[in-house]
Amino acid sequence: MPVPSRRRPAPARRRTLPHEAPLPTKTARALLSLALLLGGSLPGGAAESFQTIAPFALLIDADTGSVLFDKNADKEMAPASTTKILTAEIAFREIKEGRLKLDDTFVISENAWRAGGAKSGGSTMFAALNSRIPIVDLIQGLVVQSGNDAAIALAEGISGSEDNFAALMNRRARELGMTHSVFQNPWGRGDPNQRVTARDMALLAQHVIRTYPDLYRYFGEREFTWNKVRQLNRNPLLAMNIGADGLKTGDIAESGYGLVGSAVQNGERLIVVVNGLKTARDRANESFKLLTWGFRAFEPRDLYGAGEVVGTAQVYGGDSREVPLVAGEAVKLLVPRGSGDGLTGKITYAGPLQAPVAAGTAVGELRVFRGATEILSVPLKTAAAVPVGALPRRALDAGLELGTALIRQNFGRPPAPPANQAPQGGQAAP
Repeated sequence: MPVPSRRRPAPARRRTLPHEAPLPTKTARALLSLALLLGGSLPGGAAESFQTIAPFALLIDADTGSVLFDKNADKEMAPASTTKILTAEIAFREIKEGRLKLDDTFVISENAWRAGGAKSGGSTMFAALNSRIPIVDLIQGLVVQSGNDAAIALAEGISGSEDNFAALMNRRARELGMTHSVFQNPWGRGDPNQRVTARDMALLAQHVIRTYPDLYRYFGEREFTWNKVRQLNRNPLLAMNIGADGLKTGDIAESGYGLVGSAVQNGERLIVVVNGLKTARDRANESFKLLTWGFRAFEPRDLYGAGEVVGTAQVYGGDSREVPLVAGEAVKLLVPRGSGDGLTGKITYAGPLQAPVAAGTAVGELRVFRGATEILSVPLKTAAAVPVGALPRRALDAGLELGTALIRQNFGRPPAPPANQAPQGGQAAP
């Protein structure tokens, strides 16, 4: 099967230019007043004080997606058996959309039995060759026992072959926004071209939890018995009394010990990703420490209510020069307890917008930072329609836009150094 490129596609050319709009100076929430927004910092804050030996680590609030801790969250890593979360997601979607039922059966092919069964030496549900197994049992064999044979059987049953299923995995990953992940097989077998990031895996876990609550529960089952073999769930968090109810562990030589997990306390759900650890004990300890710290060190805050104006975007050629922007739902995040919050934020969009502009059009996003770390990104849409303006207004806007373009062209970037002179400074532009 051709190896999908891991390079991100080049953005399409657009005539509009990226804009940043300041957030309004007055909001219903004092948290994002201008003084906080433009002057916030977090010296000695909670995120800076926590440390982990995990080479890759990410902790997010499942409800808002806000980032509580980030260590190499965008660097590529081998997923090992955490790959099976995406395999499960695809099976869940087939069930939710009515193409499969839990009592449908898939056959255990010789490939599934030989490559993923007991003789393979890997994790298995001990499925018998040529047996037909209900999908509900294959799901439990996949997420509780981490059965490679279950993963292969699901892949072959859904797509006909592992290669076809891998292509489906990559399409689905793109649909879910997992832009830095590439999959080659459904069960996590070592492959130099099978790579994910901690951020992508947290996004996947967040999606599974939100979208399939009735099926997600299988990740939290403590044990499953098949073919008279009783196996305990490999997720160590489930036995730690911290509210854990999923998701998956993984470990192969290329990945080290990793885990994608989730837990709920007092109505707050966190998602943790760790990878690259040297032992199963380190994996259990570091993921437990991250979750425990997250629940203790942070508290929820409201930024904007649903429908509350967050800011404005410029409009070209309309009967108004700007349009208010709102989020589709309430904007919330977690902040360090007892801190001054230390948040900064901005609105980004491609603009100016071209009139006419319809109400409810997605045009940009609100980006919130703690220090240099982006902790929250929220899509914004227009709160009102802006029809095409009268001819004098359009002519004025055209003149202003032309003047702005000339300024950008002539003064927007510093002059290049002479050919024989290196640029000063040792840091590349961020």
